[in-house]
Amino acid sequence: MRRKLAAGNWKMNGTSATLTEISALQKLLPANAPEVLICPPAPLLFRAAQIAANTGIRIGAQDCHAETSGAYTGDTSAAMIVDTGAAHVIIGHSERRTAHAEQDADIAAKARTAWAAGLNTIICIGEDLETRENGTTLDLIATQLAGSIPDAASAENTIIAYEPIWAIGTGKIPTLPQIIEVHDFIRATLTTRFDADTANAIPLLYGGSVKPDNAAQIFTAENVDGALVGGASLKASDFAPIVTALAQS
Repeated sequence: MRRKLAAGNWKMNGTSATLTEISALQKLLPANAPEVLICPPAPLLFRAAQIAANTGIRIGAQDCHAETSGAYTGDTSAAMIVDTGAAHVIIGHSERRTAHAEQDADIAAKARTAWAAGLNTIICIGEDLETRENGTTLDLIATQLAGSIPDAASAENTIIAYEPIWAIGTGKIPTLPQIIEVHDFIRATLTTRFDADTANAIPLLYGGSVKPDNAAQIFTAENVDGALVGGASLKASDFAPIVTALAQS
């Protein structure tokens, strides 16, 4: 059985005071809660990991550099992330692809560096509105899967998050059949590239305006193993119902 994961991406939000939401979230989780991950901004990682140490909630970073060290002002290495106590890192989020012009090859390089440091990677893929409207979504997804995910990917080091760019933070959401189509395609593509056992074990997350009132429906899809949640993960009272819906799926 594939593991279920509810991951929260705080993006560039939060201060030390916000970290109280981690303890608050723990109190609201169901007894059969799936794996829960919070990814705060880099300056909060160490304190977040300390707070989460006794809660069962895991901590991850939002990005890492492809190099292990060097003259890269403002960047964070995978080893630095591990040193904070975090165990995961998000790679290739559409906001990084767009605002920082990251390409598939850059994301694959980051994944390899993160794995070498012992981090579990959440590799993000997804189409923009133009691609969706012109009917080439699956072509783009295939290209991103081929270019962003190194050959050494496994269920132990890789999680894939499908996030349609046009649905991130907009309140818009694909129809359930659209989500199912893409997630089924990702699973089939992984099966073709890797062996069936590996492909079936890699968790697939959906992201893009996931909220308490739509999470349960999204989680009915066979190949949706969890969610990568943005704004709704900032408050424990918003994120906990999503985690509960996943636990009940």
